[in-house]
Amino acid sequence: MQRPDRAWILALAALCALALAACNSGSKGVKLPKAQLAVAPTYVAQDDGRIRKLHQYQSQLTLAGSDFGTGKLDSAEKRARAALKLMPDRPDALLLLAAIADRRGEGPRAGELLQRAVAQAPERGDVLNNYAAWMCDHGNAEASLGMFERAIAAPGYSSPGVALSNAGACALRAKQPVPAERYLRAALAQDPRDAQALDAMAQLSFDNGRYMEARAFSERRLAAAPPTRSVLQLASQIETRLGDQRAAERYQQRIRQEFPQDADLNSKG
Repeated sequence: MQRPDRAWILALAALCALALAACNSGSKGVKLPKAQLAVAPTYVAQDDGRIRKLHQYQSQLTLAGSDFGTGKLDSAEKRARAALKLMPDRPDALLLLAAIADRRGEGPRAGELLQRAVAQAPERGDVLNNYAAWMCDHGNAEASLGMFERAIAAPGYSSPGVALSNAGACALRAKQPVPAERYLRAALAQDPRDAQALDAMAQLSFDNGRYMEARAFSERRLAAAPPTRSVLQLASQIETRLGDQRAAERYQQRIRQEFPQDADLNSKG
């Protein structure tokens, strides 16, 4: 079974999209009616200054996210640190710096940055989900489930399905199949094409001997997103258990064609 995707990396696209949207919505700041200018000019100036700083922060985050996406980690870190300096009380730059540290193989450093983000935004669902995913990825799968629960229940969290999917895959790694299935089915109720949840449900069904159900989830997973080697391998194993050796060999052939570097590993049926 694959480990859950790193949620803070997956969240970067949404983070940058939000930054772009905010930067494009009213770049001139707040304008008061002319009748109020004489009585509140200081308010306007202060507000414009705050808006400018916010736009600078969002611009740096957007550029940092773009650099991260193209592998320019040094530039991404520089811009993310500039954003953090502009608004040190916001967690988004910390999330990006954590993703950069993780990409560099600096797992403990990524964890420290995510802990700081949680301390700043203890009720933000995406921040809690990111830290929980890091915990699961670094040997604390069972302990991470409580953090996922906090993320799922966080008020205003727009993507609880992501946390549900991550929690389900993590519970499966923690050998807790009952909560794993509950999380995964809830995730699929929100997004029937969630590739991670479909993959995990196929594995869970296979492990429990529910091979027809495993086939159904495996086929849905293959239709939802490009396969990994492990997805094709599981599909082959499912067909072997169902007695369809032709189908099993077709999946093995796809492994040889799509993952030739793993050709020596494709005989595990």
